[in-house]
Amino acid sequence: MLHLGRLPVIKCTPQIVRYASKLYTSKPGESYAHNDNSHLGDAISKNLETVPLAYDKISPTSATSIVRSPLIMVHGLFGSKSNTRTVAKQLANELRRDVFSIDLRNFGSSPHHPRLDYPALAADVERFIANVITPEYESHKPICVGHSMGAKTVMALALRAPKVPAMIVSVDNAPIDWSNGVSGGSTFARYVRALRTALEKHRYTSIKDVDAELAKVEPNSYIRQFLLMNMKRGKKDEPIESKIPLQIIGDAIVKGKIALWPYDCHINRWNGPALFIRGTKSQYVPDDVIPTIGAYFPDFEVRDIDSGHWVISEKPEEFISSVTDFITRKEDEEEIY
Repeated sequence: MLHLGRLPVIKCTPQIVRYASKLYTSKPGESYAHNDNSHLGDAISKNLETVPLAYDKISPTSATSIVRSPLIMVHGLFGSKSNTRTVAKQLANELRRDVFSIDLRNFGSSPHHPRLDYPALAADVERFIANVITPEYESHKPICVGHSMGAKTVMALALRAPKVPAMIVSVDNAPIDWSNGVSGGSTFARYVRALRTALEKHRYTSIKDVDAELAKVEPNSYIRQFLLMNMKRGKKDEPIESKIPLQIIGDAIVKGKIALWPYDCHINRWNGPALFIRGTKSQYVPDDVIPTIGAYFPDFEVRDIDSGHWVISEKPEEFISSVTDFITRKEDEEEIY
């Protein structure tokens, strides 16, 4: 294990994954190009229907003439580009480059679409990069940073379109099928049911009543306030409405599309630099998934931050430091070689 400052770093090389005193060997890669990929369905198809994504562009306060790879910040389930605005501004200044915060389909200000899974989410981001990033930054490929659902989205992007990202940063998620593991799916499903009960059955006109309904399934007021950012308040005595399509999102959660991972490490692998940041109090990236991370992303590092699943909001300074260090170091290595 290497150490940079006080942050533990796990440095990995192809086929061998080292974590603490344990040595893991990932599956051989010889067969990657020879396996039949029919079981992947359209997970790597280039013909998926996409939607244009809403975004905010944040530039550093001090102008620079040097063009650098921009960052793309990708939110998690029930999130939006507004959630990453503060850290996006800090990263823009720390790294002296533009940062784009995007809304994924069915969230924030982006269009709604009945399909909600990782191939579709990643295809939307790929379209965004082709239409918005590439024309302005040309050969400077973007660095994609995603949290939770957004983390799986940027991982899927790298596997679907290996030449598109320069680096990826996955925050508290792994390339794993969690449909029978972590209980987050059932928790998020309860959120959707509570919100639909408040909005569709009771048609509450007060956000306090919606909050009270959510409190029946979520005691943490911080999480409830985060969820309530997706509500739209009308005029006095008008029912509260949802900004996001709760039925589409609820169906995707119940059917396991948010928990699933539709890729195969024997077929899909990305050799670019990848950083996996995990909250040590979270259950999404346990030690035993480290070999699987290495099978998909052999050039990866893991950084531990003393937080729960909501790493960015719980420990923003540690998050910014981890991302800044990783990107700066990797870009310096490229200049040397």
